[in-house]
Amino acid sequence: MTFHFKPIAIAASLVALLAAPAAADDVTLRYLSDSGGLDASELADQLGYFKGTGITFKDLGFAQGGPQSLFALAGGSVDIGGAATPAVLNAIASGNDFVIAYPSNGINNEVHSSFEVLPGSPIKGIKDLVGKKIAVNTLGAHLDYAIREAFHSVGLPENSAQLVVVPGPQLEQVLRSHQVDVAAFGYWQTTFEGAANQHGKLTTVFTDTQVLGDIAGGFTVLRRDWVNAHPEAAKIYIQQSARALDYAREHPAETKQIIAKVLKERGENPDIAQYFTGFGVRPGGLPTLRDVQFWIDILVRSGKLKADQLSAKNLLLLTGSAQGS
Repeated sequence: MTFHFKPIAIAASLVALLAAPAAADDVTLRYLSDSGGLDASELADQLGYFKGTGITFKDLGFAQGGPQSLFALAGGSVDIGGAATPAVLNAIASGNDFVIAYPSNGINNEVHSSFEVLPGSPIKGIKDLVGKKIAVNTLGAHLDYAIREAFHSVGLPENSAQLVVVPGPQLEQVLRSHQVDVAAFGYWQTTFEGAANQHGKLTTVFTDTQVLGDIAGGFTVLRRDWVNAHPEAAKIYIQQSARALDYAREHPAETKQIIAKVLKERGENPDIAQYFTGFGVRPGGLPTLRDVQFWIDILVRSGKLKADQLSAKNLLLLTGSAQGS
């Protein structure tokens, strides 16, 4: 499927739409789940934040990764998409008429992606990853770009390793069976990482925070036509999802209980909910300019974007008032 988007300052138009008074309408938001956890809107729904708003949700199954949800969003089969920031920016620059809703997650000292090896592995640092097989949940998203930036940081070609696509629930299995040299557990897959370490301690080669710093990991996005048709629902959706992000940070134990309940209902292992470490976003769900500009600069450097093709300031206007750079 080809992405289609008008490369314009989408943020300002969404702010205008969300500011316009409108009656709430009955809408059903279709989406794809992530294995092993919940996103903010799912948590908000479980907390009852959407009761009486006219907004309901329909889970259409699991997404292998963010890019798959963006393809589904572009094709109209879902109403909510979400992916790592580089994937979202690539989709926007390629022609998708998407609007950014809010940071879906982020990385910091407490919440991050870890690149793990078995005890005794000769892989001790980034330079040792050259030529090795690294399991990631999908290509073209956060882990892919984090590895590229890790190699760049030590002066090596960005494609120095072989990436192998492995679903999150199977990361531990392929590592322990020596099918790959490294398993990359994304910041949204801390439940799988925690469970894996309970089965035998793994060794961390590096984390994405060490390479990227404290930064939003990805964004939830909507289609502009949906926002145009349902401006009040879009406003409520964003506000209540951001409210759930704060709830998760302030009530970690209760959030783990909710995740366990939903995982059990979906036929997943509820025990891994205990390893949830949070969404890694700042209070209020607000991004900073760096959250987006960092990746714009990298995509320009790699030739995937033209200089000044996208503006972080304009893009972030649609989440409200972005914090400083």
